[in-house]
Amino acid sequence: MGIKQKIVCKKGPKAKGPYSPCIKTCENVYISGQLPLDPETGKMIAGDIKAQTRQCLENMKALLKEADMEMKYVVKTTVFLKDMNDFSAMNEVYQEYFEEPYPARSACSVSGLSGGALVEIEAVAIDFRALEILCAQEEECCDGSCCCRD
Repeated sequence: MGIKQKIVCKKGPKAKGPYSPCIKTCENVYISGQLPLDPETGKMIAGDIKAQTRQCLENMKALLKEADMEMKYVVKTTVFLKDMNDFSAMNEVYQEYFEEPYPARSACSVSGLSGGALVEIEAVAIDFRALEILCAQEEECCDGSCCCRD
């Protein structure tokens, strides 16, 4: 497998350039910006910012599944919006995919996105299942100030 593993969705949009849709390194997963592409056709979906945000996050979810992970492991996202006036509508859909504690997030307006998309979302996820197992077994997992201890 090597240190760096390329993750692709068998039924998802293919990379259209010299990049990987997703890279897994040990417990870290780096997801390239996800556009609102239909996973079967590879074409941009029609729809407003809510529909496009949902598709971006569904594509992200599918990549995480291929990496044997879930949305709850996402620790950081960056949201690129064509129009910052769409932020509230994007946020309504975004919060359906994440729960407390929400990932750290940056959001910015850009002059244009590939294919005329209204939104693109990238993410970093960390597989902390091993830490969860240690903490569930009530073993010392650090110096007593561990993040999983209440």
